[in-house]
Amino acid sequence: MEPNVGGILDQCRLFADIPLESFGQLVSMAQIRRFAKGRRIFREGDPCPGVFVVGSGLVRVFKTAPNGKEHILHMVGPGNTFAEVAAIGGFDCPAHAEAVAPTVCALLPTEPLQRALREDHPLCLGMMTGLTLWVRHLVGLMEDIVLRDAAGRLARYLLDAQTTPGGVVELPTLRRHLASHLNLTSETFSRTVRRLTDAGLIESADDNRLRLLDTEKLRMIAEGELPRI
Repeated sequence: MEPNVGGILDQCRLFADIPLESFGQLVSMAQIRRFAKGRRIFREGDPCPGVFVVGSGLVRVFKTAPNGKEHILHMVGPGNTFAEVAAIGGFDCPAHAEAVAPTVCALLPTEPLQRALREDHPLCLGMMTGLTLWVRHLVGLMEDIVLRDAAGRLARYLLDAQTTPGGVVELPTLRRHLASHLNLTSETFSRTVRRLTDAGLIESADDNRLRLLDTEKLRMIAEGELPRI
């Protein structure tokens, strides 16, 4: 079944405060893009194609050091965006993006999006509001790295990623991608999962899914309100 462009954009927080008429402009310019698992969507330094809105699947946005080491900046799932700042600012892609699962996106091409932002003030104001939420998210990521230990970072990620209270969280296909996103080594990530499991807070649902058993204690760990486990 053909993905619904309007449905994909409607689930995106970046567009939550955009008036209906302006939202219709976004729907009319959006294009569906499909990416197979492992497909490189763009490379650092490429001209920015536009704002990508993930409808299904998962995308990793990452930088590569001169020695070849990768560091994941974002793991982007349904309802979230990537390349938004480059598209709005009109500069080249500042990082690489790759699908880590079969992925469907709605693409808002750079040129018509920038034209709409110049001509439609309510659209521009709504996008600015959405971008402030994105900045808050980035501040939260920085807090995780600076203020939280490994257990706190993982607990916060799991709580944010769950779809229902006490539900199941689907992890990226390769756990090393999530470890990099949390600024942890693969070994530290595995030990932390084991510690939370041994404490009875989570359990493995299968190879790529974890079930949250005690969301209140996970929240306390994320906020540093419990002693180290």
